[in-house]
Amino acid sequence: MSLYAFLRSCQIPPSEEQIEECLAGNLCRCTGYRPIADAFQVFAKTNDTLYTERSSLNLQGGDSVCPSTGKPCSCKSKALSGTDSTKQCVPFGDRCQPIFFSDIDGSRYVEKELIFPPELLLRKSAFLDLCGFGGLKWYRPLRLQQVLELKAKYPDAKLLVGNSEVGIEMRLKRMQYQVLISITHVPELNVLSVKEDGIEIGAAVRLSELLHAFRKVVRDRDARETSSCKAFIEQLKWFAGTQIKNVASIGGNICTASPISDLNPLWMASNAKFQVIDSKGNIRTVLAEKFFLGYRKVDLARDEILLSVFLPWTRPFEYVKEFKQAHRRDDDIAIVNAGMRVYLQEKSENWVISDASIVYGGVAPISLSAVETKEFLVGKYWNQELLQDALKILQRDVFLKEDAPGGMVEFRKSLTLGFFFKFFLWVSHQMDRKNSIEIVPRSHLSAIQSFHRPPVMGSQDYEVRRHGTAVGSPEVHLSSRLQVTGEAEYTDDTRLPPNGLHASLVLSRKPHARILSVDDSGAKSSPGFAGMFLAKDVPGNNKIGAVIYDEELFATEFVTCVGQAIGVVVADTHENAKIAARKVHIEYEELPSILTIQDAINAESFHPNTEKCLRKGNVDLCFQSGQCDKIIEGDVQVGGQEHFYLEPQGSMIWTVDGGNEVHMISSTQAPRKHQGYVSRVLGLPLSKVVCKTKRIGGGFGGKETRSAFIAAAASVPSYLLNCPVKLTLDRDIDMMITGQRHSFLGKYKVGFTNEGKVLALDLEIYNNAGNSLDLSLAVLERAMFHSDNVYEIPNMRIVGRVCFTNIPSNTAFRGFGGPQGMLITENWIQRIAVELKKSPEEIREINFQGEGSIMHYGQQLQHCTLSQLWSELKLSCDYSNAREEVNKFNANNRWRKRGIAIVPTKFGISFTIKFMNQAGALVHVYTDGTVLVTHGGVEMGQGLHTKVAQVAASAFNISLSSVFISETCTDKVPNSSPTAASASSDIYGAAVLDACEQIKARMEPIASQNNFSSFAELANACYMERIDLSAHGFYITPDIDFDWGTGQGNPFKYFTYGAAFAEVEIDTLTGDFHTRAANIFMDLGYSINPAIDVGQIEGAFIQGLGWVALEELKWGDAAHKWIPPGWLYTCGPGSYKIPSMNDVPFHFNVSLLKGHPNVKAIHSSKAVGEPPFFLASSVFFAIKDAITAARAEVGSNDWFPLDNPATPERIRMACLDEFITPFISSDFRPKLSV
Repeated sequence: MSLYAFLRSCQIPPSEEQIEECLAGNLCRCTGYRPIADAFQVFAKTNDTLYTERSSLNLQGGDSVCPSTGKPCSCKSKALSGTDSTKQCVPFGDRCQPIFFSDIDGSRYVEKELIFPPELLLRKSAFLDLCGFGGLKWYRPLRLQQVLELKAKYPDAKLLVGNSEVGIEMRLKRMQYQVLISITHVPELNVLSVKEDGIEIGAAVRLSELLHAFRKVVRDRDARETSSCKAFIEQLKWFAGTQIKNVASIGGNICTASPISDLNPLWMASNAKFQVIDSKGNIRTVLAEKFFLGYRKVDLARDEILLSVFLPWTRPFEYVKEFKQAHRRDDDIAIVNAGMRVYLQEKSENWVISDASIVYGGVAPISLSAVETKEFLVGKYWNQELLQDALKILQRDVFLKEDAPGGMVEFRKSLTLGFFFKFFLWVSHQMDRKNSIEIVPRSHLSAIQSFHRPPVMGSQDYEVRRHGTAVGSPEVHLSSRLQVTGEAEYTDDTRLPPNGLHASLVLSRKPHARILSVDDSGAKSSPGFAGMFLAKDVPGNNKIGAVIYDEELFATEFVTCVGQAIGVVVADTHENAKIAARKVHIEYEELPSILTIQDAINAESFHPNTEKCLRKGNVDLCFQSGQCDKIIEGDVQVGGQEHFYLEPQGSMIWTVDGGNEVHMISSTQAPRKHQGYVSRVLGLPLSKVVCKTKRIGGGFGGKETRSAFIAAAASVPSYLLNCPVKLTLDRDIDMMITGQRHSFLGKYKVGFTNEGKVLALDLEIYNNAGNSLDLSLAVLERAMFHSDNVYEIPNMRIVGRVCFTNIPSNTAFRGFGGPQGMLITENWIQRIAVELKKSPEEIREINFQGEGSIMHYGQQLQHCTLSQLWSELKLSCDYSNAREEVNKFNANNRWRKRGIAIVPTKFGISFTIKFMNQAGALVHVYTDGTVLVTHGGVEMGQGLHTKVAQVAASAFNISLSSVFISETCTDKVPNSSPTAASASSDIYGAAVLDACEQIKARMEPIASQNNFSSFAELANACYMERIDLSAHGFYITPDIDFDWGTGQGNPFKYFTYGAAFAEVEIDTLTGDFHTRAANIFMDLGYSINPAIDVGQIEGAFIQGLGWVALEELKWGDAAHKWIPPGWLYTCGPGSYKIPSMNDVPFHFNVSLLKGHPNVKAIHSSKAVGEPPFFLASSVFFAIKDAITAARAEVGSNDWFPLDNPATPERIRMACLDEFITPFISSDFRPKLSV
């Protein structure tokens, strides 16, 4: 939608950079963005050779190549004929140029697709006066005088343009504003006037309009006048997505007075003046630096509004510069930002500061002017001595308390100094060009180089091994057209019948407390209220749980986390249900809470019967025998991760046959789990409960078990009231209550030789389960299985414990504990390299497992392709040359550093609990030759249905279009395992193949008697002969078993191998980083669908990149005392940052190993969903490699810890230099919730 609107509004074909900038405001959790960018690059003004192997100039007959298809077209050589198509190709140099219709003449749109109805563009605006819910008044004035009259009448009214701030306040912060005035159509507030002494900007001018105006001014005027305009252009680039900039106004941004506003420090530093007008028309002028009075308070009387902003031109030798550091580079609020200005004058062949302004955001309740620093600067010579003195004064001038809201105090302090240092270098470099006496060393220029992101380039290398009509073919996802057009239906799209109700949960607000009373009187008087249900109302059993019944559907006497369900409210609308639920008043008696792994260890707070141990060899003897030349000990903290599936948790439940049956549509990876939970809480047999799932909008493990209690909660009012009930969680509630990837703590002791051969590993491993067991024990077990990664270790002892804490129960997430175990391993591998002064790659290679290796749990490796993958990857990325190039770059750049890393993985495929490795399917052949398949797996975007349909199509030797998969349903395929563990294509594909083979065996006698021209003829002939054309297929994974009593067995059917190379570049002064390249090699056997598998690899890698470098969960614990105890601070996209388009590697290459079929799975394929996730740790270790180079600049070559995610804070604080030493000790470690 974003790109469609962008393309239709373009007068000329956009550049690749413009396309990626347009897409940057959108988030995707599945694809990895590369294919999205690639698809839309056909619209960019670029050479045709990007999309075809042949140049358009070399085609015979003068034909061109259509960028959309890569096929010849005649648009350049033949005259255009009139057509009804929306776009045509016309001659445009050596490129194809689409025609865009942006005229407002309605007659031009006959039989054309409209981007916006022209009648509305031509319509004359009118004054509007509307009333809304709860007495809300909404006005749209057309003249300034009308605005002033309304402001006089309603002094507390809120003025709106884009509603990007007030809308959030009203919806998410639940602020109540009774009068809203939209000023979008007031011409006096939309002024953009370029004058001799500056530019006047109306308060209602949109940010995109402001950006356009500044760019025009920079083009048209003397460069000496536009330094401030250039600063605004750069700041607006990272301000927000295109959609926000198109509606948000400068007046709204200013008057919101956010302490982290990106623009207010620049207005202040640039000497901008604000024009303020009152209801009587009186105008006064306020300097921007005097306008902000306190936290979100400005110098406006109740009857005053901001009229306009005046930005003066800069003078010769006056420089203005912007700065910003955020968690994520684009579309993110700042951690710290700044606007700085200096005006230099030449005196006695020296440059003297005549005026200056240093303003920071993110360090105080308001945008803070560093007054003492400013006063010091004025009158001083611009030289190195000034720099050192100013940095000392800034430390006093900008003061942050230890418990300042937002945390990261040391990081924020360091940014204030780093920004000023960058400013000093930048100004000095500008003056260099004007014969300044201060020359910036070439190696220091890296501190001031602006970031320019090239378009994403990628390659996908795989072989196509066809088997039959469809298997092995890179087919398009069967639901792709429905999904890209928005027609695909999800759970919340299902319409409620007229008598349907919406539900909202009543949630605990304490991490651990006794419930003293529940008062629902406020809820009962709330509009649309239809009922409230507590534990006493549950018809069946209130005790639930994924593995053991250690949870309550609705809390009775105690709550053990913030967000625990105490009851459910139903009302006529979603909003009314939420309002009523919030009105339920609960009295608590607070009890001590345990919030972290370390808290749990100290209190010995562990879930019962969850201690596990795996052994190999004799660890103690090895340590004592003297075989180990070196022994190291340490700990690794592994951060959690939010699933952030784009479709939130939701279920719609209704009764059938007078309440005798219950049916539901749920967003779940485990329909049987929903069926079981609802059956239990309602006291109904499983045969009377049906769960259906058409598709889900992402799951990643988060909808395996934690979605089931949502359905169970909704089922209670639905069953008791005998009416449909829908319960869909809002994003913030979903993130707060449904659990995340487990954080881990690993304590290791490793012995090794001087050559780097690992001899012994003693590991204690803990995960943070939360307030119920859920799947945490299985997650811990898989982490223990994968704690060797790919390394041969003769002596091992791994002890694991599952910690009970007072946070919502954590759960499955892509990799299921495996990535955490492997990340701990790779941390101590990297430490061995530092201890021995060798490269980590050398340590890895010397310890590789190989064919026949015996794991620490007794399984023998078979068909191991690790060495082939590793060799091909090193060759493809030219590793030795890459290392030389990185070293050369680092030697020439003091403040930017590059790093590289190459990391392997081995991921076991199977559920680690034996009984779950089973699958069922139902296949129907119809007389028209089409096939209907139903199986127990859930389509969640990963292409499972597409692969299964390919299996069926090849089995019957029919086209893929003849196979249809409708939905997953518990009354079609019973007792299905969750769609998880990367095994679904293996087991459900095999079950479908079994059913197909049964039908084919029945058809064979008929087929052998006649030569049928089509499968439809054969099917019809079989029907006429009364042949059963329906079959139930079943599959169990063979040769797997594991005994925790002995610690021995074969928990996995086979292993998927992979390796990845990454190159990154970091800004050592801010902690900002970008991934320059990522090369991935995977062994997927003979892929059933290589196109889908490549997409899975890319999506997993980018999601993994978020885990290792961006996504940080912040809980109210001892490390974050500014957050209420037990609350999740990062419960929305505003504070929790998943990767965006701008985080994709510049060069993103994926290759599948060729010629290695997997004899242990269907059609020689391998599982792909989870194995690539860990390969993103190559980015993490490349970051650490870059930090190592930065630390070497100050003579620090010792090993140092780096926790994930490697956020800008952790990167910056690990890069030792003179700008952070005033704030931290040598062993400083940024705080992390684990």
